[in-house]
Amino acid sequence: MAKSRALLLLLAVALFLSSARATQFKVGGSRGWSLPDPNAMSYNQWAQRNRFHAGDSLLFVYPKDKDSVLEVDQHAYDTCNTSTYIKKYDDGNTVFTFTRSGVFYFISGVESNCLRNESLVILVMANRPNRHQLSPSSPPAEAPTSSSYPPPPSEALEPSPPPSTSPSPPSPPPSPSEVTVPAAEPAPAGEEPNNPPPPPPNGAALRVVGFMGLVGPLFGPAFFFFL
Repeated sequence: MAKSRALLLLLAVALFLSSARATQFKVGGSRGWSLPDPNAMSYNQWAQRNRFHAGDSLLFVYPKDKDSVLEVDQHAYDTCNTSTYIKKYDDGNTVFTFTRSGVFYFISGVESNCLRNESLVILVMANRPNRHQLSPSSPPAEAPTSSSYPPPPSEALEPSPPPSTSPSPPSPPPSPSEVTVPAAEPAPAGEEPNNPPPPPPNGAALRVVGFMGLVGPLFGPAFFFFL
């Protein structure tokens, strides 16, 4: 008996949690299920901005004596065929719950309204993920090796200072007293210095020699005659 009560309690909690996660969408907003305003968002544009999951529901509010909701297939949706439908709703306050994922087609039960875009296509995805569901465990990360750690600050090499770019001051020029004259190399041992060449004869000596050369042949025989 106690086990049966516990099981019923668990089922009730599960149903409550599933209903709490489900979302109900009111079709058409404050205007309800009616002819769409040409200047407003269309039904399909509204559907594309929302995300529908299995368990969510649609609320159609409309005047039951003037309109209705038809669940149809794609062909009836494309042709606005109001005579062929999957299910018809005409109570004026219809709640349609998605029991599966997939595509659902709805049109107005009034053909003229359907031709004026009172129609809706809904793409339903799978159930909403459970917040309390744990994600798959990932493999533990490998511990980093010692080589992957950076060296401690005390062991880190300090960068060498950059070389100085300032030019060194120029050396002062040597003073006249400090200029050294290379000494002449001494002559090798055993050799005497060469005698200086004789000076060239001057002009007077050359003229005397020339004059004697001219008068010598004239006065030579006379000189021998007196002897």
